[in-house]
Amino acid sequence: MYKQKQFGFSLIELLVVLVILGLLAGIVAPQIMKHVGKAKTDSARLQIEDLGAAIDLYYLEVGDYPTTRQGLQALVEAPSGVTNWNGPYLKKKTLPMDPWGHAFRYRSPGEHGAYDLFTLGKDDQQGGENEDQDVLSWK
Repeated sequence: MYKQKQFGFSLIELLVVLVILGLLAGIVAPQIMKHVGKAKTDSARLQIEDLGAAIDLYYLEVGDYPTTRQGLQALVEAPSGVTNWNGPYLKKKTLPMDPWGHAFRYRSPGEHGAYDLFTLGKDDQQGGENEDQDVLSWK
């Protein structure tokens, strides 16, 4: 009789492959996550630059920066009593959130310039490192 050969993998071979994949994931995943955190911080920095440009345009047209009380909402909706408002100054009619889902913080007059615009990072607390670091308009 002719014996037919069977093709496939044994259970041992499959377990060896799974162990190797697990080891590779353990080595590669932390490196990838480090870059994801840096990308979010870089994205927050770019968003602050864009918001800063919109605030500066508001200043050029209105003649003053939005007050702390008016906040960034003045970029998408005319504050009461403001003349020469020619907005909205942002492409979207809503204010963006930082990459971690927190609102950007704004004060005018600022402690570091005409206005301060910042986010406190992933932890939403002052200070921190890596993804928890503050992203500031004045640095």
